[in-house]
Amino acid sequence: MTTSDQRDQGGAGEKLSSTLGGMSNFTLRVVSAIILAPLVLGCVYLGGWVFFILCAAAAAGILWEWTRLVVADADARVLLPGLAALAAALLLAGFDEPGAAAGMIVIGAVLAGAVVAAWPLRFPARNPPLWAAAGVVYAGTAFIGPALLRRDPALGLTAVLFVALSVWGTDIFAYGTGRAIGGPLLWPQVSPKKTWAGAVGGLIGGVVAGTLVAYASGIERLATLGLIASMLSILTQAGDLFESAVKRRFGAKDAGGLIPGHGGLMDRLDGFLVAALAALLIGVLHQGADAPAQGLLIW
Repeated sequence: MTTSDQRDQGGAGEKLSSTLGGMSNFTLRVVSAIILAPLVLGCVYLGGWVFFILCAAAAAGILWEWTRLVVADADARVLLPGLAALAAALLLAGFDEPGAAAGMIVIGAVLAGAVVAAWPLRFPARNPPLWAAAGVVYAGTAFIGPALLRRDPALGLTAVLFVALSVWGTDIFAYGTGRAIGGPLLWPQVSPKKTWAGAVGGLIGGVVAGTLVAYASGIERLATLGLIASMLSILTQAGDLFESAVKRRFGAKDAGGLIPGHGGLMDRLDGFLVAALAALLIGVLHQGADAPAQGLLIW
């Protein structure tokens, strides 16, 4: 856990990882899950402002990690527009203005990109304004997707659990299958460890986990929901590869060290935020912005 990339990141998370450095990576993952899972699931169950604040805090952490990664510094001039946009999105979503909340994320992205464009000599030449703007959008999806799904009073809790279990099932089965079977790499230029066997195992695990949530909730049309879970599983793995590609471009092993065994928030939530945004879009397209969770689950 004390690689040169992590030492460069610095911070309390890296110190904790160093303290626990005698543990295997798998053990660290298990310990982190045991500590974090009850907290996250409790917030999901409570919903409302509690869950909104959790999502906004995760988004703020992702934005901080992204900015340090692509701008080579957590520069306040880049962070502040994005953090302000996330705070505004939190308030707007909490007061039942989901469209305006999404709009604030876009405005924050434009402002962050404009800051980098306005001070071209302050930032590395290989990091154009687009990267700064993309960070606000990327972080914003960590808030918009799960928060707007959960606000549906009828099926919001079930929808978030459906997405989360599809993602967790994908991650767990991909990790276990990949280690057990090995074989050809999925995309060696981006990730030196992910295999095709792990990808297939992750797909199966994601479909099984998502379908079990739907079955336990008494929702019908399980075949349709299994198909949706498979889409979310594939997008989860695509989100993971995207984040790996970004880290490789900027020469980092992990986005941070906040979560022992996993790295930073970006490393842990890369697949979930893509899957949650896709689930939100499916629900909106199917039944409209007022009932995205029902649109996702009821067919």
